[in-house]
Formats: sequence, C-alpha cells, structure tokens
Amino acid sequence: MNTQPQQKISVQTLTQLAILVAIEVVMKLIGLGSVPVGPLYMSFLTVPIAIGAIVIGPLASMLLGGVFGFVSFMDAIKGASIMTSTLLGVSAIHTFILCFVTRLLMGLCVGLVYGAMANCFVASLSAPLLNTLFFMGYIVLAFYHTDYVQSLVLAKGASNPLMFVILLTGIQGLVEAIVCSVAATAIGGALLKVTGRMNGHR
Repeated sequence: MNTQPQQKISVQTLTQLAILVAIEVVMKLIGLGSVPVGPLYMSFLTVPIAIGAIVIGPLASMLLGGVFGFVSFMDAIKGASIMTSTLLGVSAIHTFILCFVTRLLMGLCVGLVYGAMANCFVASLSAPLLNTLFFMGYIVLAFYHTDYVQSLVLAKGASNPLMFVILLTGIQGLVEAIVCSVAATAIGGALLKVTGRMNGHR
C-alpha cells in the first residue's frame, strides 16, 4: 500500500501548524497580538486560531488556543496583565482555568464551528466572540464577588453581571470581532484555496 500521499499531507499539515504557532508567539512578543486597554487586552491572537480551524481542523485550532492560553497565563505570572495578575493572587487554579483552559476550549469550538458550517467568515467571527464569552463568563463565574472585580463593577456602574461584561468589553470587543473576522476570513480563505489545489481538490 502506498502511503506517500498521506505522508505528504501529514508533513504539510505539521508545517502549516508550526507556522501558525510561530505566528501566534511572534504576534505576542512584538505586541501585535495583545494591546492593553484598561484592565483587559484587546487581543488579535484569535486570528491564527481561526486560520488553523479553517485550513487544518479542530485539533489544530485547539492547540493554537492552548498556545494563546499559555502566553496569557505567563502574562498573569509576570504581572504583564493587570487583571489576570490580580486574579492570580486570589486563586491560581481559577486563573489558570481562566487564561489557559478557556482558550483551549475556544480553539476547539472554533474548529467544530468550521467543521459544522464550512464557512470561513462564521468560523473567523466565532473565534473572538467565543474568546470573550468564555473568558468573561469564567470571570463572572469564579471571580465576580471578589473585591477586585467588584471595584470594576462599581467603576463601570454595572447593575448586574451581564451589564458588567458589556460595559467592560464594549468597543474593544467590537473592534476585536471586526479585525479578527475580516483578517482570518481573508487569510484562511486564501490558504484554503491554495492547500486545496495542492491536495488535488477542486
């Protein structure tokens, strides 16, 4: 049995994944991936995750989500993120889940969204939306009644957890959604056409 085509696909997939991981890390290192906005970051690190979901699949996007989560948790440890470093002092376990596990789950879900709908734009848009949903959802679940979060609630004048999330993410979340969905749709769609031709697909 000839396994050469399968080996070529495997090497190509691993190469694509390695490039996306490198892009994820470089974006973070040069400050392009995470822009500080108040206590939060405006993050564009969901772009490689969405591209991975489109071009490779859910396991790749989950791994890329894990990379995002790892660098996010490192920010908490190093004190680079005001919010997560403060929450780390409240609970290291919950902060690890907040930074790493939610991003891992987000990456997997983006891959599943693309697998179910085969639509580049929907998958690309789902990445920043799910990232915000899981991250802020876990903050509300695990940290809402802490002194730090309650000080943010008071500062924003939020009357309930949902309003707190809306007021805290606000314009930032909208910008993330627009930039990430447009960029990932364009790049992912183009790469999908190229890799499709390379694999002999129409």
